[in-house]
Amino acid sequence: MRYPFLPPSQVRLALLVTTLLGSSLHPAQAQDAAPAALPSVTVSASGLEQASGDMATPVIVLEGGELVRRRAATLGDTLDSEPGIQATHFGAGASRPVIRGMDGPRVQILTDGSEVQDASSVSPDHAVVVEPLLARQIVVLRGPSALIHGGGAIGGVVNVLDNKIPTAIPENGIAGSAELRGTTAARETTGAFELTGGAGQLAVHVQGLARAAGDYRVGSGWGGGAAVPGSFNHTDNASLGLSWITDRGTLGLAYTRQTARYGLPGHNHTDEDCHTHGDHLHCGGHDGHGHGSDDAHAPGDIPVVNLRSKRWDLRGELRQPFAGIAAMRLRAGVTGYRHDEVEDGSIATTFRNQARNLRIELQQESIGGWRGVFGLQTSERRFSALGEEAYVQPTTTRRTSAFVLQQFEWQQWRVEGALRQEHQSVDALDAGLTRRHHGSSASLAAVWKFTPGYQLSTSLTHARRMPTAEELYANGLHLATSTFERGNPNLSPETAQSIDLALRKTAGDTTFSASVFHNRVKNYIYGRTLDELNGLQLLQYSQQDATFRGLEAQLRQRLTRHLGVTLFGDLVHARLSTGGQLPRIPAARAGLRLDAAWQRWDGQIEWVQVMRQNRIAEFETSTPGYGMLSLGATYNSQWADGTPWQFYVRASNLTNRLAYAHTSYIKTAAPLMGRNIAIGLRVSF
Repeated sequence: MRYPFLPPSQVRLALLVTTLLGSSLHPAQAQDAAPAALPSVTVSASGLEQASGDMATPVIVLEGGELVRRRAATLGDTLDSEPGIQATHFGAGASRPVIRGMDGPRVQILTDGSEVQDASSVSPDHAVVVEPLLARQIVVLRGPSALIHGGGAIGGVVNVLDNKIPTAIPENGIAGSAELRGTTAARETTGAFELTGGAGQLAVHVQGLARAAGDYRVGSGWGGGAAVPGSFNHTDNASLGLSWITDRGTLGLAYTRQTARYGLPGHNHTDEDCHTHGDHLHCGGHDGHGHGSDDAHAPGDIPVVNLRSKRWDLRGELRQPFAGIAAMRLRAGVTGYRHDEVEDGSIATTFRNQARNLRIELQQESIGGWRGVFGLQTSERRFSALGEEAYVQPTTTRRTSAFVLQQFEWQQWRVEGALRQEHQSVDALDAGLTRRHHGSSASLAAVWKFTPGYQLSTSLTHARRMPTAEELYANGLHLATSTFERGNPNLSPETAQSIDLALRKTAGDTTFSASVFHNRVKNYIYGRTLDELNGLQLLQYSQQDATFRGLEAQLRQRLTRHLGVTLFGDLVHARLSTGGQLPRIPAARAGLRLDAAWQRWDGQIEWVQVMRQNRIAEFETSTPGYGMLSLGATYNSQWADGTPWQFYVRASNLTNRLAYAHTSYIKTAAPLMGRNIAIGLRVSF
C-alpha cells in the first residue's frame, strides 16, 4: 500500500500496525468464525465510547432526526444554535464553529477521529472540507476527552462521524439512503446519497453530494440590496471506501474528492495598494485615518474561490489484540488541498496544503477498576500561498504527541484524567527560520450522581497551545478579511487554566442542565488592531493574558405526552488582563422552544433572542441585537415494501429580520440569511 506524501517514519509505523491488523483479521486465524454481519462499533472522540449522559464534561451530540433538522451547508451553520456555539459566518461557503468565544486553531475539527487538514483554521474565508449532509453523527467534546486529540483544542473538539469506511456487512447485503432538499432564500438544490454493499468479509461504500445555491437573500431593510453579492455556493463531494471485516475488527481505505466554488462577499479593491509604515497604514499615497466601520467595502467584482481537496483515509480497529487490551485503533489521513482565489477571471492567489497525519491508540481493559486509552499521534503540514495575497510564506509544521486518558468508577462517582505531551516545529522556508515549542497538558474531571436523576460534574484543565505558522510568520495584505496581518516569530505557547462546573437533572418531567466556566489563558495570542484606514485594519499578532467566563443553561418541562417546552441561553465574556475587550466575541443569547410529537409527526417552534454586543475591542463596532422565529416539522413513514422515508420542512427567520453576526469579519457586508424555507425528502433502505 502506498501513502502519497507520507514520510518514511510514518510509513513504517502505519505499515507495522496495518500488518498487525491484517494478520489478526485473516480468516485463517479464526477458522470456524462465521463472517456474518457484525454490529458496528462506534469509535467516538471520547475514546471510551461513553454515552453522552455519562460524560464528565458537557457534550453535544447531533444524530438522527435532530441532525436532519439542524444540518446546513457548512459545519459552522449546522452547530450555530447549539449551547455555547456560534459560527464565524463568511457568506455561504465558509463557516467554522466558535465555541465559548474561541475559534480557529483552538477548535479542532476531526473526521472520525482524524484531523481534517484543510486550510479553514488559517482564515475564516476558507471552507471546512467536511460535509454535514453526509455525516451520521456530530460530537462536540471538552475536558479530558478533548485533550487526547490536542492540547491546542482549548475551545473544544468537533468530531464528524461518517460511513465512508464500512464497519459492518449490511444485513441484507446492501443498505443506503438518498436525499433531496431545496431552500428558498438561496434557491438551493442539494442531492446526496450513500450506498453500502458487501458479502463475505468485504464491504464497499460509495457516497456523493451535489449542491447548487445562488446568492442568498437577507432580511428587509438592508442598504446593500435584497441579496448578498457573491454569497453563492456550489459543492460536489464523492467518496469510495473498501473494508475488510471479520469478527475481530475492520480495516478499510477510502478516497474522497471535494470541489467547491463559492464567492467572497465584501471584497475591497481600494485596499490593494496599501502598505505599512511602522505601525500605521498607508493606501494610495493617503494617510488619513478614519475609525469608522470595520466593514467599509467598496463595490467591485466579487472574488471566487475554486477549491479542490483530495484525501485518503485509512481506518482500522482490532478487538482484543493483546492480553489487557480491549481494542487497537488506527487512523491515518493524507490530504492534498488547493484553492485558487480568482479575481477578474484570473487566479490572484493560490493556497496549498499538503498534509498527513497518523494516530494509533490502545484501549485498555479494566485494571483495578481503571480503564482508558493511550496512544501516539503525528502530523506534518506543508502550507503555501502564492500570488497577490500571499501574506504567509511557505511553512512546514510538524507535530508529535503522546496521550493517555484514564477513568475510574466508584459507587456514585466517576473520575476521568488525561495527560498529553506535545512537540512542534514550524519552518519558514523562505526566511530559513525554525521555531520549536513543546508543552504538557492535563485535565481532571469528576461526576457525582448524588441522587437518582441528578448529577454534579466538574473539570479542571491545564492546556498548552502552540502558535500556528500564520501567527508566527504572516506579513501582508489579506483582502478577504480587510486586514494587513503581521506575525511574530517570537510568540510563545498559550497556557490555559480552565474550570467547568455543571449540574444536570436527567430524569422526570422536568430536566435541566446548567454549566459555568472560567478560563484564564496566559500569553493568549490574538490579532491586535494597531491602525485602521477606510475599513482596512492592521493586525499584529500579539500576546497578553486573557480571561473567558460564561454560562450555558437549558430547562425542559414536559407538558403532556405530546408537548414540551424548553428555555435555553448562553453567554461568554472575554477580557484582556489590561481591561480591554477581545474582538468578535459572540453576543449573549436566550430562547424559547416548544416541541411536539404526535403519531408520525414531530415538530418544533423556536424563538431566539440575540442580545446587542457592545463589549467591543478597539477599532471594532458594536452589533445590534435581533430576534429570530423558526419552526420545523418532520413526517416519518414507510412504503408498502417496508422502506422507511422521511419528509421534513424547516422555516427560519420567519419575520425576515435583518441581522448581523458579531463573530464575522464581514458582518455588515454579509448579513445573516433572511426568511428561508428548507424542504427535503430522505429515503433509507
